[in-house]
Amino acid sequence: MFDTLSYLQLQQYWWFLVSLLAALFVFMTFVQGGQTLLWSLGKTEDQRDVIINALGRKWELTFTTLVMFGGALFAAFPLFYATSFGGAYYVWMAILFCFIIQAVAYEYRKKPNNFFGERTYEVFLFINGSFGIILLGTALGTLFTGGNFIVNSMNLSHWTKASYGLEAALNFFNVAFGLMLFFLARLLAALYFINSIDDKTILHRARIVLKYETWIFLILFLYVTGALLTMQGYSYDPKTFVVSVESMKYWHNFMELSVVTGTFVLGTLLLLAGLFFGIFSHSDKGIWPAGTGVVLVVTSLFLILGYNHTAFYPSLADLQSSLTIQNSSGSYYTLTAMSYVSLLVPFVLGYIIIVWRVMNRKKISVDEVKNDPHHY
Repeated sequence: MFDTLSYLQLQQYWWFLVSLLAALFVFMTFVQGGQTLLWSLGKTEDQRDVIINALGRKWELTFTTLVMFGGALFAAFPLFYATSFGGAYYVWMAILFCFIIQAVAYEYRKKPNNFFGERTYEVFLFINGSFGIILLGTALGTLFTGGNFIVNSMNLSHWTKASYGLEAALNFFNVAFGLMLFFLARLLAALYFINSIDDKTILHRARIVLKYETWIFLILFLYVTGALLTMQGYSYDPKTFVVSVESMKYWHNFMELSVVTGTFVLGTLLLLAGLFFGIFSHSDKGIWPAGTGVVLVVTSLFLILGYNHTAFYPSLADLQSSLTIQNSSGSYYTLTAMSYVSLLVPFVLGYIIIVWRVMNRKKISVDEVKNDPHHY
């Protein structure tokens, strides 16, 4: 099966898998978005308990998706993993710290004789949902704007700035990308609460969040989309692998990859439809079209980033050190062997779907949380 594919086809196959896993993870960040809404939606301890337990049912699924995404990157494109995670390690260590304190918070918030108190762990959850997602979005923005690294002839890389990735925060596009993901996570969280919580007060406040923050997200989304369509990109010759600057590269990718363009447009319409349901109707199903739309949009953005002879991680220090799916991937034999392992991915996704359905069979309420001695 996979043995009949060419090396390039295997690289493209794995980039598609990485793109899909990244998109699923972005959808699952509604957990982080919900953590930032804890105090605005939950004015009493009972309400905050309901919110945290609604999120607690899903935060481990978010970790499962994140691990799959990171594992796929490491296995299929090890040079990117080594260059980015090994070079811009200040940023990635900060992101890792934000996710570690999230796990600690869910574990210890309701422990008896809690030394720090519930409030401290709620602050941890807010840090994870705000700084963690903004930093992660800023790091993802560098895939379009580039990083300050050099890769030598032996595929050893080093960073050229002592800030080791923190300089990404000085680029307006990167920060806007991070803020866009932050507000998207909050909107998805509001839709998730409407779908999964049985409390009229919380649901009313969630719809207010949708009403006002949708406009902030749309402004950021339009800016990021407009900037992508007009910014310069980096293309490479498929024969010589020489990298060169190309004006409006991502616009050209959209024009030449019609299926990807259709996916992006469809995803955008579904996302808007989900937000419309949450704001203007009494339906509690807005999370599904919105979530599907997010997966389609993020997948298409990753595909225009890596397909059509595009450098998906440009080097600002040395143009020819820029990373592509062809010069940063594992060997043909590695990709072939892993492709057979990737056939297990649908089973993992099926597990996530089944667990989700079981946990959300009944909407969570204050009474249910009070009667559960093991709640978060």
